[in-house]
Amino acid sequence: MAGVQLPPQPSVLAPPKFMPKKKLGLIVNPIAGIGGRVGLHGSDGIDVQERALALGAVPESNLRAAGALARLDAIREEVEILTCPGEMGESAARGCGFIPELVVPASYPTANGVESGLGISRQTASPNVEAQPGATTAQDTIEAVEAMRRLGVDLLLFAGGDGTARDICCAAGDGLTALGIPAGVKIHSAVFAVNAQGAGDLAASYLRGSIPRTREAEVVDIDEESFRQGIISTRLFGYLTIPAEPRLLQGAKAPSRASEQESQAGIAARVAAQMEEDKLYILGPGTTTRAIAKKLGLAKTLIGVDVVFRGKIIAADANEQELLRLLEGRKGEIIVTPVGGQGCLFGRGNQQLSASVIKKVGKENIVVVATPDKIHALAGRPFWVDTGDREADWMLAGYVRVITGYRDSAVYRIASS
Repeated sequence: MAGVQLPPQPSVLAPPKFMPKKKLGLIVNPIAGIGGRVGLHGSDGIDVQERALALGAVPESNLRAAGALARLDAIREEVEILTCPGEMGESAARGCGFIPELVVPASYPTANGVESGLGISRQTASPNVEAQPGATTAQDTIEAVEAMRRLGVDLLLFAGGDGTARDICCAAGDGLTALGIPAGVKIHSAVFAVNAQGAGDLAASYLRGSIPRTREAEVVDIDEESFRQGIISTRLFGYLTIPAEPRLLQGAKAPSRASEQESQAGIAARVAAQMEEDKLYILGPGTTTRAIAKKLGLAKTLIGVDVVFRGKIIAADANEQELLRLLEGRKGEIIVTPVGGQGCLFGRGNQQLSASVIKKVGKENIVVVATPDKIHALAGRPFWVDTGDREADWMLAGYVRVITGYRDSAVYRIASS
């Protein structure tokens, strides 16, 4: 067009602005959850860890960490992983195809004597150490967190339970965003994703900027020794900053209220009236299932899994292998109640009810009991499960009838993971 002068066009397009990789910290507690399936209700203490291994326990926290990291494949080129040697994170990262940068705590026993004035050493090659169950300590975790905070990680993923969350909280300070991959026995804190896959999805979204907001969440812990004796003493330890995405996060455990006793009594009367003579009844932990045992005139362990047959407890505080043995050649039924405030049916504090036990019993023989208060507290959020076995989790998904009183019941959804 005459009289119009176009601006000059560059002969070469300007290169895209360089975007630095996001730094993802990863810490795995190798012994987290080791006491669950064998009925030890925790993993704190060398003696408990040794007992768990002697009973055939298999560490699973690295499998959980790998399940989370597998969900980061889409942002693999956008992320740099900083982790600890061997079973404290390196094994899971390398198993998922990442080449991590190693952060070695000063207290960590290395074959080549690595140490530094900062209490860390950053390497790309392994220092040739293996953190076997029981070999690492809370101090290793604390020093690793302090190091990663100084190195400016954008998000710290950690695999463990409430004890691990407590150690992370101790060293996190201000400005560090963290997220738990559930791998422990007792997971009452609100800093964990609902499962390993959810942790990976949430981490990927946060690192990409799809979830810009964060919030503070409670870290709580209990005295394991008292817990094993049926005494639940929970205290608030502190707060961690976590990505704010309620859909993928579990809530903090809420205790049962004294006002629920009437509802529990009604539930107990109904379940007791429906029991058959030649069927095994596997009672999960909780005050509602304890009310059922009380109706039968039996003394149930509050935090254990007990087995009732023909009106008697034939196994108290049973572990996974004992349950599988008792189910051989017998029909069985699992009676379970969701964790208060969380809605988890399997995978939180009842790991003895493993995927193998659940599959052997069958979904049709799982009875869910819950007081109306417990269901109302979920505010419409579904029940959920985290057995560590995707096939079992999908089998349990769908709708289930929940016994809420002597004549009352409700239909409620179990979310697929």
